[in-house]
Amino acid sequence: MTTITQSTDVSLPTVHSIKRSITRHIPTAARWLLGLAFLVFGLNYFLNFLPAPTEAMPDAAMAFFGGLLKTGYMFPLIKGTEVAVGLALVTNRLVPLALVVLAPVLVNIVLVHTFLVSSGTGIVLILLALTLYLAWVHRAAYRPLLAFRTAR
Repeated sequence: MTTITQSTDVSLPTVHSIKRSITRHIPTAARWLLGLAFLVFGLNYFLNFLPAPTEAMPDAAMAFFGGLLKTGYMFPLIKGTEVAVGLALVTNRLVPLALVVLAPVLVNIVLVHTFLVSSGTGIVLILLALTLYLAWVHRAAYRPLLAFRTAR
């Protein structure tokens, strides 16, 4: 008579394997957060589904945004870029390119919140941190772009 014994050697996950499992998903979460933020705020310009801020903007910020609006093309260009970058990040398509395209938009957002509008700085710093983190994750894609070449 043969007896079948079931092994009770159940290996529990180690702290290292749990940490590795969590850190594996951080770039995806960062990409989704950044992509959704720019997708939502970009689409809001065209569809106007978020409530307008209730607090008045400083005069310098009003002059700056008024100038952008008077061009007739600058806000649609910026917000269209935000939508395109948001879609690229959410769909995980051309992420290094999306981060490069996003860089000047984000630099301007940071500077506006640093010098013209004091509110909302926290979220801007989070967006900046997410962008820098994702750029670091995709740093191999930027190596050829940043390589020094000797003149021929």
